[in-house]
Amino acid sequence: MLRLLCLLTLVPEVAFAQARILRAGAASVDITPSVLPVITNCQMLERTADKVTGPLHARALVLDDGAARIAITVVDSCMLPRELLDLAKEMARLETGIAAERMLVSATHSHTAPSSMACLGSDMQLDYAAGLPGKIAAAIAAAARNLQPARIGWAVEDDTAHTHCRRWIFRPDKIRKDPFGNLTVRANMHPGYENPDAVTESGPVDPALTVLSVQTTQGQPLALLANYSMHYFGDTQVSSDYYGRFASKIAARIGAPETFTGIMSQGTSGDQMWMDYGKPKSSLAIEQYADGVVETAFKAYAKVRYRNWVPLAMAETLLTLKRRAPDEERLRWARAIVERMGARKPRDQTEVYAREQIFLHQEPERELRLQAIRIGEFAITAIPNEAYGLTGLKLKARSPFPLTMNIALANGAEGYIPPPEQHKLGGYTTWPARTAGLEVTAEPKITEALLRLLEKVSGKERRTPVAAVGSYSRAVSASKPAAYFRLHEMGGTVARDSMGGPPASCDGRAAHYLAGPDDGSRAAYLAGGRIVTPPRDLGQSYSVELWFWSGAPPKTVFSVGGDSWKAPTGLPLRQWQHAVLVRDGSRIRLYRNAKLISESEAAGNTGTLIAGGDFEGKVSEVAVYRRVLAEQEITAHYQAAKP
Repeated sequence: MLRLLCLLTLVPEVAFAQARILRAGAASVDITPSVLPVITNCQMLERTADKVTGPLHARALVLDDGAARIAITVVDSCMLPRELLDLAKEMARLETGIAAERMLVSATHSHTAPSSMACLGSDMQLDYAAGLPGKIAAAIAAAARNLQPARIGWAVEDDTAHTHCRRWIFRPDKIRKDPFGNLTVRANMHPGYENPDAVTESGPVDPALTVLSVQTTQGQPLALLANYSMHYFGDTQVSSDYYGRFASKIAARIGAPETFTGIMSQGTSGDQMWMDYGKPKSSLAIEQYADGVVETAFKAYAKVRYRNWVPLAMAETLLTLKRRAPDEERLRWARAIVERMGARKPRDQTEVYAREQIFLHQEPERELRLQAIRIGEFAITAIPNEAYGLTGLKLKARSPFPLTMNIALANGAEGYIPPPEQHKLGGYTTWPARTAGLEVTAEPKITEALLRLLEKVSGKERRTPVAAVGSYSRAVSASKPAAYFRLHEMGGTVARDSMGGPPASCDGRAAHYLAGPDDGSRAAYLAGGRIVTPPRDLGQSYSVELWFWSGAPPKTVFSVGGDSWKAPTGLPLRQWQHAVLVRDGSRIRLYRNAKLISESEAAGNTGTLIAGGDFEGKVSEVAVYRRVLAEQEITAHYQAAKP
């Protein structure tokens, strides 16, 4: 009797487990313009196209875990305004019953698609945009009709060959003017290959190519949603750029049936592009590029482990942000230019940005729609902006999920969101316009809102990023420094002491999270900025070591009180150098790359370490010791670095 009772007790649980079925449906709807020519936007000035070289589609994926149903749609368009997408979602809701807040709709960012949103010198292609919401809704409805039992999995593979930072920092003597006539441009996109005026990239790259693979329960490919942080390749006439090519090529690569839907979504690529401006010009063609990205996606696809059922969850929030509207002086300047233009379109950059000031003045705030999706232990964030690679890395490092995909230009298009530090460097992605008009603190506010959504759908707290440990950092830590500032922060004005002491400050112009001298290490680029450690009494015997990379001829790389490490004559530029200052009583010894380069009388000791000031370049791995570092230790540390 007891055994029978136990069996009866288990029946509901067994039945529930068997009843858990994941269903998925996918569909693609052609959105190629039937009437030509059309305006194609996202260039400085308006242009038109009168031929179609590649079809455009709205590709949708609908998932249902039995309790929740969500829709993810990616549209071959450069940018889609929230107002248009809200209408598309309402039309899809009426047809499918899926709540609008359970729909994510994004643009691929093809610069050769019809203009569905006015920006810079381009207006909207009104007739095309008017018909787009219905076609987006039709794709979602078709995917919902195709729902069938399915299994799902995800994986990621790094692809460092096909995306690079396109925004470079210029030499301090090569600062450029912005459209308003001011010398503010310390960094800008597309500097040209091996430009001697461009020093280095202004930010890191997110190389992750992430795939979400959906199959039938029999293992037949049903859909694949990929995500990569690369801006766009560039094509001619009306085209889906590399995104459409990826969709068809990945289907062929995995041997998928004709009913398969391949999707490439836009990642956090506001400062990223396929060109590597640090090397000679590449002659890569768009077909070759798509083939290369497909091969990386296939490597990720081969690693996917499928689940027959996963829980789904989706959360949404609205965030109102200010725009950087013009002050009275700039508004007068803009109105005078626009009045002279009359009804014609802008003809140059000055006219473009004058007109943009009027738009910002007329609408000084925007409401953003942010989302997070849970698919088992996999997450997706939806960002209505062109976020930098660094923002994507922040979200992935802090997400409570093991793997997170960031889809940009989703649920609207509110322009670039540079991290606050990047605003100080200026350049195109910071110039106030509808394409880059949000407040300076928009990026941290958006990032924080998305992390809260990820916490909500996961039921877990965000993670704390941990600095990578390489051979060099292990060697330094073994020597027990009094303070060790690894400069692995992704932003902000403080540098954490990994030994647990008070933090250093990072003030002035600086870029963060750049590649350092050792495998996995990170660096800050100081473009007039400084790293200042808290004052401490180091006595008469101490040592300081760090790595630096000069972007311009340096004078003093760092100083401790009156003692300083001054650059020797003929110091190579744009190469990592290991620098050590050792004070031994009244004597100062300076080392470069583990070799003694000078010896002199000590000048003083306040214990405040300052890196930067008149030094322009990267700094990494700053360690302070309350003792004399022996020469064999210095040599061992230097040799431990493995770039």
